[in-house]
Amino acid sequence: MIFIAEIGLNYNSNVGLLHELIRQAKLAGADIVKFQLGWRGKKNEINHIDDKIIKLIIKISQFYEIEPMFSIFTNEALEMIKKYNFRRYKIASRTLVENFSLAKKIIAEKKETFVSLGFWKKKKLPFKKDLKIKYLWCKSIYPTAPWELKKFPKKFRSSDILGLSDHSIGIELSLIAISRGAQIIERHFTLDKSDTTIRDHALSLTPNEFKILVDNGKAIFKLLDKIK
Repeated sequence: MIFIAEIGLNYNSNVGLLHELIRQAKLAGADIVKFQLGWRGKKNEINHIDDKIIKLIIKISQFYEIEPMFSIFTNEALEMIKKYNFRRYKIASRTLVENFSLAKKIIAEKKETFVSLGFWKKKKLPFKKDLKIKYLWCKSIYPTAPWELKKFPKKFRSSDILGLSDHSIGIELSLIAISRGAQIIERHFTLDKSDTTIRDHALSLTPNEFKILVDNGKAIFKLLDKIK
């Protein structure tokens, strides 16, 4: 299983908070910490990430032995990130519908790539079958309420959708996904849900919640292998 702690914009442009979020994500059992490159990233915006910040993210992540990853939102962001040779990339569902040519360029890099499907409404998946493409079911509503989950997959293992990018409140939906065979879980991650700097804090998991998710999720996933 892979657990992704999406820090995203939740570091509030604060380097000290950035460091602590990565540290806490590792302690909570995350395999990957994810950021967003090119989204609300102009100078003086909350998520302005330049080469200096990327190098800092890499340095902190290496120290705590956790993998960093970025969602790529612009052509400029893709060119910036290429030189660092990250193992994986992420394509947000917004990019699929608003800038599909960029999505194709990201796939052409031949990296393992997680692709969220929240805004993708077509029955056919965006790209040809490729073992390096990992599709994540997603509902792009913040937060996602239970009554908005009518098309939630009944099985993940027998489909091309391998995981869940979860914007719901709590950990229940993520655990249901794992019980149905999901191998990848992505959750927003925060130290303080009451932080109103951006909306993402309120629907994020705290370190304690994330750890409970990881511990229980791994136990469920292990049991599935024994009873299938």
